Amino acid sequence: MVLETEEESGSPTLLELLDISKEAIGKPDFMFCMDSGAFNWDQLWMTSSLRGIAVVDMTVEAAKGGYHSGEVGGIVPETFRIMRTLLDRIDDSKNGMCVKEL
Repeated sequence: MVLETEEESGSPTLLELLDISKEAIGKPDFMFCMDSGAFNWDQLWMTSSLRGIAVVDMTVEAAKGGYHSGEVGGIVPETFRIMRTLLDRIDDSKNGMCVKEL
């Protein structure tokens, strides 16, 4: 087993090391390429797609406090709808397509 551990550096020495070790390694039957993220070390994380990862910590505030709908109904916007509108600028919830810039 060969483990490439030059995380996010482009593996500048991997090919050289494989060439040096080719007699000991022989011809491999399998090759696995893994590049993913893990949010903590307490559990196993599995990537089923290599489309990318985005972690967003978002806070949307529309009012300073809690208001009764009979008091301000329709005046204070729904914070989830604001968040979804912001996210739709980069990822369309209707078709799952990202903006061309991404």
